Amino acid sequence: MLKKVDASQLRVGMFIHDLDCGWMEHPFVRSQFLLSCESEIQKIRDARIHGVVIDCSRGMDVDAPTLAQAQAATEAEVTALATTATSRVRFSVGEELQRAATVRREAVGVVRTVMQDARLGKAVHLDEVGPVVQNITESILRNAGALLGLLQIKNKDDYTFLHSVSVCTLLVAFCRSRNLDDERIYQAGIGGLLHDTGKALVPDAILNKVGRLTDAEFAIVKRHPRDGHDILLRTPGIGAIPLDITLHHHERRDGSGYPDHQAGDAISELAQMAAIVDVYDAITSERCYHKGVAPAEALRKLYEWSKFHFDPALVQEFMRCVGIYPVGTLVLLESGRLGVVVEPHETSLLTPKVNVFFHTREQRYIKPETVDLSRPLGFGGGDRIVRHESAEKWQVEPLRFMQVA
Repeated sequence: MLKKVDASQLRVGMFIHDLDCGWMEHPFVRSQFLLSCESEIQKIRDARIHGVVIDCSRGMDVDAPTLAQAQAATEAEVTALATTATSRVRFSVGEELQRAATVRREAVGVVRTVMQDARLGKAVHLDEVGPVVQNITESILRNAGALLGLLQIKNKDDYTFLHSVSVCTLLVAFCRSRNLDDERIYQAGIGGLLHDTGKALVPDAILNKVGRLTDAEFAIVKRHPRDGHDILLRTPGIGAIPLDITLHHHERRDGSGYPDHQAGDAISELAQMAAIVDVYDAITSERCYHKGVAPAEALRKLYEWSKFHFDPALVQEFMRCVGIYPVGTLVLLESGRLGVVVEPHETSLLTPKVNVFFHTREQRYIKPETVDLSRPLGFGGGDRIVRHESAEKWQVEPLRFMQVA
């Protein structure tokens, strides 16, 4: 039986099933092992890992909720956030997709150039970066879901560039949902696009290593916020916000982050927002050393981690911004149909518009159609989401069906 326990409950003889943290955040070679000494427990606590999953069938038991009970409690809390107001879209996903694809391609090209120039010791040119942020902002205004959906498709070889574009896009959308002024949104977008510039100085062999990083390799990776900050300091016209985001997007509210171990409100609001979207995009992305999780699952992980690492209020606002089931999420409906979320509802995050295209009970593709889950049966609705699903499990490509009329 799997149970979710607090790190304070750990005892020698328990079997660790999952340390329940992001990649590269724990000091062990494996994520599953038998606790054999007190020093291993202390290493977990020193790493500021708070929630741990143990397997009672392989080690000592303890009085704690089962993993299923803990997940159900989280789901109930998340569902309680589901009634909210969202921004109205100006164009449908189908209308915006082609323009969003162009924005994505151009943005990736600019980030690639920035990283190459940084590696060669050249300055970053804001006159090339600024128009990209403006184009991303305009696409978000027309329909945020189109670009955000496309950015879920990441080539492993181009991850670093696509991640920067995703963080910029998510951060701009997050800022807009919080009604920040245009200049702060623009500056935050610059910071999002350039936040990982310091990774240009990290050897590819470390960035793309399949196995777990050694302590020495991790120390090199952890230099990238300060390296990026130093590179941007040499950029004429760079603002305080991009510098702050670049330096502090790996800080955590419990002081466990880096490079300055800032804690609580010592971390600026925009740096905290950047940290949230950075982790969200990282854990939803497929890497050579990390299997991406579904967007809906990533949001639930963020919600759990917000009790220690992030501002819970900001995480909840981010969840309202992207939706409990973000655009591009594959969902299973009560009718047995699979669909891809294409548009959030304006007041209820549990009833988005979904393009259905596959029937799980009949194991076949069906004629694609758009289902508005907020409407009753006979009016284009009459169904509900049971859960998010894995595209790999069903061997389907949901983003191919985002353009259904």
